[in-house]
Amino acid sequence: MGCKKVLYGIDDRPSLGVAILAGAQHVLTLFGATTLVPLIVGPGMGMTQSQIAVFIGCVYFGMGIATLVQTHPKFGSGLPIVQGSSFSFIPPIMTIVGLYQSQGPETIMQYVGGALIAGGVVLGLIGYTGLVGRIRKAITPVVIGPTIMAIGFSLAGTAIGSASTYWPVSILVVVLVFYFSLISKNRFFNIFAILTAIVAAYLVCLAGSLAGVFKAGHAAFVDLAAVASADWLRFDLVIPWGAPKFSVEAIGAISAGFLCVMIESIGDYHSCAFAAGADDPTEKQISRGIGAEGLNCAVSGFLGSVGTTSYTENIGLIGLTGVASRHVVRMGAILLILMSFVGKLGALVATMPSPVIGGAYITLFGTIGALGIQNLMRADISSQRNILIVGFAFLMSQGLPVWVDANQAAFIEAFGDVPGKTIWAILNTRMAVAAICAMLCDSLIPGTPQERGIAKREQ
Repeated sequence: MGCKKVLYGIDDRPSLGVAILAGAQHVLTLFGATTLVPLIVGPGMGMTQSQIAVFIGCVYFGMGIATLVQTHPKFGSGLPIVQGSSFSFIPPIMTIVGLYQSQGPETIMQYVGGALIAGGVVLGLIGYTGLVGRIRKAITPVVIGPTIMAIGFSLAGTAIGSASTYWPVSILVVVLVFYFSLISKNRFFNIFAILTAIVAAYLVCLAGSLAGVFKAGHAAFVDLAAVASADWLRFDLVIPWGAPKFSVEAIGAISAGFLCVMIESIGDYHSCAFAAGADDPTEKQISRGIGAEGLNCAVSGFLGSVGTTSYTENIGLIGLTGVASRHVVRMGAILLILMSFVGKLGALVATMPSPVIGGAYITLFGTIGALGIQNLMRADISSQRNILIVGFAFLMSQGLPVWVDANQAAFIEAFGDVPGKTIWAILNTRMAVAAICAMLCDSLIPGTPQERGIAKREQ
């Protein structure tokens, strides 16, 4: 039983005009969140505005390629599911930034690329060989909940840091997001609440800059000089930062991101199939989908992009429009690839003032954390067992990495150079700690299927 108003099924081919318009709507839906990832990690690396513009183009290109792979019925799940830049990789990337900050943004991106390639190959093997079926049994709502909570809430400092550069604009963004998503009766605003809020706040900053209210150096100042000087077309889309570099610390840190990508994508495959009016995805479809996630992340490492994942927002769009054709999603991917060649587009997006992004962070990161709580509702949240496990896992995720970060030498002394650095990097990442603690406790402590949230639901 699927969506009641599917106009175009998964295998249907709409006319070219419909495919382009519906594909463009997918691009608009993913545009905000996918663009925010380079806008978060780019400044954290110390990138210049022109480097962030290049980074944004790389991300669009990588996500377009990833969507084409994922929607292919032989290489991916074959579902009409969009791939976008994953927020799950932000905490690990910030860990890598801390490791190599002194070497500059291009070197940091080389290590990020190497970590994505190494981790992507492993995830690809887990998917394409079918091992993901065994791993799934240990990933219950009791594990998923605190892991996702750790992703969102661990980024609170980043959100407040950006927002505090000029609170009036940041608060404006937050107020607009609440209004457009929860109060307005306009469906367009409901669907594109964050994107609309960001654009509106950006226009306020631009008007203030042109009127002289915000002067050069002010956090809300918009400097369009980089847009004017940017090339219309760019073609440096493969290894733009230099050859990837590999380190055990970077690979260890980013492993947590791959675990989270696997967790969220498996759920998204089921949601996408339901929205498309199709049967639940088969084990082979899920395996190919996870394999494609790994392949896409490895490819992104070569393209100077970030890790990819399936986008729930676009699954919601399928439910709203009834257009579930994979060919529409693939058209959106082609549009995204074409956008990556437009240098001035990336340059324009890179002019986004930090308080505008900070306001978006506050709403997005808080929502991600709350989604972790929502996942817990699939389990028995009144169970003392689950309360203790979740509380322990979440507290450890917030506290242990602080101690681990200051004691790298102790890990190397205890375990040796390479193993010690790997363990240190994993335990230095909050969502990895949450996942490990929750998974161990949930697997070892007796609990009924109903408690753990894995009992079969009645139809």
